[in-house]
Amino acid sequence: MQSIRVRLALVFSTITLIALAGIYVYVAPQLGSSLRDEKVNALGRDARVYSRGLVQAIGTNLDESAINRAVRQAGDRAAARVTLFGVSRGTEGLQTYPISDSASESQLDDIDFPVAREAARSGRLQTGTEPTNAGRLAEAARPLFFNQRVARVVVYSAPLGDVQSSVALIRRQILIAGGLALLFASVAGYFVARALARRVKRLEVAAEKVAAGDFSQRVPIDADDELGQVARAFNDMQRQLAQLDSARKRFIATASHELRTPIFSLGGFVELLQDEELDEETRQQFLAQTAEQIARLRKLALELLDLSKLEAGSLELRHEPTDVADLAREVTAEFTPALTRHDSHLELRLKEPPIRATCDRERVGQIMRILIDNALAHTPRGTDIFVS
Repeated sequence: MQSIRVRLALVFSTITLIALAGIYVYVAPQLGSSLRDEKVNALGRDARVYSRGLVQAIGTNLDESAINRAVRQAGDRAAARVTLFGVSRGTEGLQTYPISDSASESQLDDIDFPVAREAARSGRLQTGTEPTNAGRLAEAARPLFFNQRVARVVVYSAPLGDVQSSVALIRRQILIAGGLALLFASVAGYFVARALARRVKRLEVAAEKVAAGDFSQRVPIDADDELGQVARAFNDMQRQLAQLDSARKRFIATASHELRTPIFSLGGFVELLQDEELDEETRQQFLAQTAEQIARLRKLALELLDLSKLEAGSLELRHEPTDVADLAREVTAEFTPALTRHDSHLELRLKEPPIRATCDRERVGQIMRILIDNALAHTPRGTDIFVS
């Protein structure tokens, strides 16, 4: 039983651990990727919405301070860093160069802004991320057109540190929740396994009692699950075994009566036949009764070996017209030697007309023999017996 509890607890814990590992390894990275994509897309939307002032400044004679002010206003509205790039086309091909930055101190040395060149080349909004010394940046670059050519590129960028912090926090929460869930699964699995083991133990105890011959222990059916069905089947089996055991005991009791009567009768007839003073008629009568008892023993032995009747829990009855009075005379004649040894007299009190009945002649005869045998066995010597 202990092994079942431990195994089920380990199964519960393993399933929980696998689920948590899947969440930690697959769901958390997917969540981080989704958050990064959402931030990049948000910068792309900001680039479309908050770049109108910069678009209007292209082709005008605004001084550097006005352009810087427009860049800072766009950065303040978008809550992001805004960098304005110029576009040059020379012998080295299309190049971008910084014009203005919304940050108070421009630190562009470690930032390449590849999305700015991609936007200048494609003429479409470009998004992406870039690693820097301060961490990875999310970037969205929008090309600004003048005379149907890309004249400027504005880049909105924001650090992804908050996303990484959020993902790290989620991972920690998953680990904490996973540890608690693992502990709960282990404890719950142990107690569930203990409850199942207790039910299995009841079946084991009942099976041991059945093996010892005690059929009184029934298993309570406290649920309709698989174990409940096993308990119901066990109770049915126990009931059938009890019936079979009861039939076996009845079989043994009946066999002892049925065998004892003809054996004792044969012994008595043999003793009487050894008397040399017997007349020939009486001797022939005793020999005939001895032959009847031998034939009866042969038939009885065949019936007692028919185990199918015992397994069925009932005996097959053969109904036939029977003269009960004639049957009583035959049965009582079998007890002549036993009555002699018991110093008893058996008197038949039968009516003159035949007593007709439809019954199993052999079974009725068995009942008569059992009754007469019990009368001889449980009464003092010399007690008279009456059959009526």
